[in-house]
Amino acid sequence: MKFGFRKPSLKKRIAARTSLKRVVRHNLGLKAPRGLGWLTNPKKAAYNRVYNRTSRGCMIVLVVLSGFLFSLIMLIFF
Repeated sequence: MKFGFRKPSLKKRIAARTSLKRVVRHNLGLKAPRGLGWLTNPKKAAYNRVYNRTSRGCMIVLVVLSGFLFSLIMLIFF
């Protein structure tokens, strides 16, 4: 299990959107309703629950850095 900030992968993002398994599930309507991942794949659901509670998105770093740079610019020019 990884902790901390995630590093987005363009390759994995494209692969997830274009997978044959996804196309079949969506076209045939074999998806379970939201929140019922425990029924379809309990091991993956448990992993995802822990991952989502322990990791942070990649945008948080950008927001913190931009706030820091903004405050630095304000100190220099004003």
